[in-house]
Amino acid sequence: MAKKKPRTPPPPRRVQAPKTRTGASRTSSRTASSGVPIGEIGARQRAILYGVAGSGIVALIAVVLLVAFGSGASGAKAAITAIRNAGCQFRTYPALPRTPHYSVLNPKPAPSWNSFPPSSGRHYYQPLIFGIYTEAVPEIRAVHNLEHGAVIVQYGDKVSQSNVAKITAWYQKDANAVVVAPLAKLGNKVALTAWTRWAECTGFNEKAANAFRNAFRYHAPEHFPKSYLNPGE
Repeated sequence: MAKKKPRTPPPPRRVQAPKTRTGASRTSSRTASSGVPIGEIGARQRAILYGVAGSGIVALIAVVLLVAFGSGASGAKAAITAIRNAGCQFRTYPALPRTPHYSVLNPKPAPSWNSFPPSSGRHYYQPLIFGIYTEAVPEIRAVHNLEHGAVIVQYGDKVSQSNVAKITAWYQKDANAVVVAPLAKLGNKVALTAWTRWAECTGFNEKAANAFRNAFRYHAPEHFPKSYLNPGE
């Protein structure tokens, strides 16, 4: 086992309909100068108002979606450019099926993932505790953290201790939803993974790590409040 270093306002009152009058006054009170019954004018006005309000809501939703998805796409593109400009590799992998969950840590056959370290796919039913580790963690559990929106940083056994110290300092600046652990097979590489996202650098590059974390953390199939993704949880 790895060791872990307004109150809701009241509804509006209904407008009271005018009382019906008798005789000649009844006709004048129920028709407009055009001869159209007042009730029909009211219905038409309401329809127009509802239509205008509805179109406004649709337009607002469209703007919100455009901002959310447009800025997300542009943010990801900028991050990828920054990562590659830092001399690192970057790839987006197709999302693999997430279920059924494994109930054992060493299933037979072993899970088949499409990246190393894995960036999506089937995983153990229980995720890792968020934090920084001094020993390798089970990848089958780490994938579950990715599903929750994590960024995972893993480094090989040929990464210098000064680089490991830089990774630790970087982690401590913003540790929410982050896991750090060694992974010997990476050699002199540092790998960063999020759901379907993968980057790899020779040694640790803080600019690339910042770009990756800022763009891809919390972007995953299962959404949890940030307070659920703190170190130790």
